Amino acid sequence: MPIKKWIIQYAIALPIVFVLLAGVQFLKGRSLEYSIEFGVLWSLISVVIFAIRRFYNYRQNINCAVCNDIPNNNQNSDDR
Repeated sequence: MPIKKWIIQYAIALPIVFVLLAGVQFLKGRSLEYSIEFGVLWSLISVVIFAIRRFYNYRQNINCAVCNDIPNNNQNSDDR
């Protein structure tokens, strides 16, 4: 199970999603306190939902073309 890889990916994704969501709320004119609260809450919710779904797909052996770093077969780009 690629847990270490997932932890690294989510450790990168969480602050990026937080900054994006909090920044949008702040630019919309909300207070800084509300923007930070909104960013923390919704970035955690988003990352947790994605992680649960990814774990489910892994356990069910469902191939994810977007998430997969290593292709199952060696195809040349000319074959596409």
